[in-house]
Amino acid sequence: MTTRPPREITRLLVAWGNGDEAALADLTPLVYQELHRLAHRYMSDEGTGHTLQTTALVNEAYVRLIDWKNVHWQNRAHFFGVSAQLMRRILVDFARSRGYQKRGAGARPIALDEIAFVVGDKSTDMVALDEALTALAELDPRHSRVVELRFFGGLSIEETAEVLQVSPATVRRDWSLARAWLHSELATT
Repeated sequence: MTTRPPREITRLLVAWGNGDEAALADLTPLVYQELHRLAHRYMSDEGTGHTLQTTALVNEAYVRLIDWKNVHWQNRAHFFGVSAQLMRRILVDFARSRGYQKRGAGARPIALDEIAFVVGDKSTDMVALDEALTALAELDPRHSRVVELRFFGGLSIEETAEVLQVSPATVRRDWSLARAWLHSELATT
């Protein structure tokens, strides 16, 4: 995800979690670039009238992350998984504040394929996706978490497996089942 070795990022995350402010200064440029790349991918799926900018999404996520005190980061995959959750919350909150109603009202359906999307359309209805992921989490929390890490966190199969402490084969299976379930759920909206 970054040009620096994952171990270096993990080392800096652990040091930051233990209160080392210098580690945060060293870590910031490393993770900020990756957060910006992820945010850009999410924002490219938004409509042309979307007023939230990529940099604003990154900055909001970053501000929320650095406000957390005494977080014990396991590794970089854990950090980007948490970042994924934050970006999801920010995008959903923004969509709701813009007056989107449940399951549509001018919003277009969410799209997810093997890279990050389940259906063919590349437009996004964050509220519908959030509701579908919440429903999926009630049925199977791990499947919902796999989608969140892959879609919002941009994590690979292997990185997702590391965060969830399961095998890559389990993540592949969960990803496939979750995509099918979400496709069915979002198609009925």
